[in-house]
Amino acid sequence: MQATILAAFLVFSRTPVSMCSAAILLFLIALWAAKTDIAQARGLDKVVALSNLCFAVPLAVFGAEHFADSKDIMQIVPSYMPWPLVWTYFVGVALIATALSVATRIQVRWSGLLFGIMMFAFDAMLTLPALRTSLHNRIVWALLLREPSFGGGGWILAASALAGWRAEGRSWLITVGRTLIAVAAIFYGVEHFLHPLGMPGIPLEKEMPAWIPGRVVIDYLTGAILLVCGAGILVAKKTRMAATYLGTWIVLLDVVVYGPVLIASLADPSTEVKVGGLNYFFDTLLFAGAILALASATPRTD
Repeated sequence: MQATILAAFLVFSRTPVSMCSAAILLFLIALWAAKTDIAQARGLDKVVALSNLCFAVPLAVFGAEHFADSKDIMQIVPSYMPWPLVWTYFVGVALIATALSVATRIQVRWSGLLFGIMMFAFDAMLTLPALRTSLHNRIVWALLLREPSFGGGGWILAASALAGWRAEGRSWLITVGRTLIAVAAIFYGVEHFLHPLGMPGIPLEKEMPAWIPGRVVIDYLTGAILLVCGAGILVAKKTRMAATYLGTWIVLLDVVVYGPVLIASLADPSTEVKVGGLNYFFDTLLFAGAILALASATPRTD
């Protein structure tokens, strides 16, 4: 049994290796850039100080996936767009460039702004057309809210870096980002009560493995936290506190729940299972990064 698991880990496939390598590299870069903020922060503010890291690392992972698995990813490019492979590589470059920008905090006002626009474009070109034929499909609705919440996080990061802009412009970006994150959190919270065996955080198809103790309790508790904190963020009451608690909880879920699932996925000989585990782990981390970016951008008085 142990030999089988070890052999699975030693079966190298280009896509998961590329994604893992990108994760490690960007993690080290972002951690180095944030070391002073982490050292100076106290309590849960140390988690808030990781907002750029949580946001940047997944983008690098997904960017690497666009290069390593380009032939599969190009299949989802809309048929009316020419040169699908070119667009696949273009998005990969954009994701990696944004990851480096956010991790190093260089020109985030542009990378965050453009990343948000790209997420909204993805929703318009990919998810909305699917919604027309799958109106009662909860997964499509979850995806429809996921990309704008990521894009809203990018706009919040951009607003935080726009020191030279007028206060009205920065406030508008943060308000839009805050609203998009809150709506997604509330919807996901409801979904956790309707489907209490799914993976917590962003409720998609995958269910929590039976070997995770207290699966239903984890989902109900996550749903309650998403609803309460999402409502607080939406009405802008105790926004920083709500975003800090929610972001911290999602990070904790990523480590405690998604971490073991990721390890199990990487131990599987199937490349598809490996890539799926990586995507679930870093999707959830990106959601946490967007929420923590809101906490970081919100004054302590709010």
